[in-house]
Amino acid sequence: MEFKDYRIDDFLELLGSDAPAPGGGAAAALTGAIGMTLSEMVCSLTVTNPKFADQKEQTESWKQECRQLAARLLAAMDRDAEAFESMGAVFRMPKNTEEEKNARRQAMQEALLICVKPPMELMKIAMEALELTAVLVGHTTRAAISDLGVAAVNLYATVKGAWLNVLININSMKDTALAGRYRAEGEELLMRAQELSDDIFDKVRLLI
Repeated sequence: MEFKDYRIDDFLELLGSDAPAPGGGAAAALTGAIGMTLSEMVCSLTVTNPKFADQKEQTESWKQECRQLAARLLAAMDRDAEAFESMGAVFRMPKNTEEEKNARRQAMQEALLICVKPPMELMKIAMEALELTAVLVGHTTRAAISDLGVAAVNLYATVKGAWLNVLININSMKDTALAGRYRAEGEELLMRAQELSDDIFDKVRLLI
């Protein structure tokens, strides 16, 4: 069963257990999906508002973009867990002989490469979602403007949470050049996400 098909209480119970997955990556992805769905909700309220009849087609387009991004964020929950399984396989490898230890170390480096990709992709998806939410500010019904602020807060939390998962993997990489490229890309995404989230939050606060 995919995580998105769980009941909320069942998912939270599993999250709080000693099961290897879901963990922080899945939680970050779900947080982002909630944020993007809030942006979709604001579009839904706007598209039926007569005051915004002249932009109905555009609002419908934004709404569909929100839905697609939310679906991608939900899907990221399972990709994170699937990637972590590669790490679990390494932990189960024998390490009795020097040959086994070397094989385990090599497998660990390969697993780190697998595990760093889902959170990095999650950062990028959440960034897309933040950019779309920023576009919505000032073009939707003011009755739900606060929800765009909440969406931005959630999406920034997703970027920050995903970044921690990137860091924990690249910090153990032997290929320092590759780790450095991931670090530079992630730090750039994190900075842009913070700036955009703060900008959305401030604009929303002024409109309330």
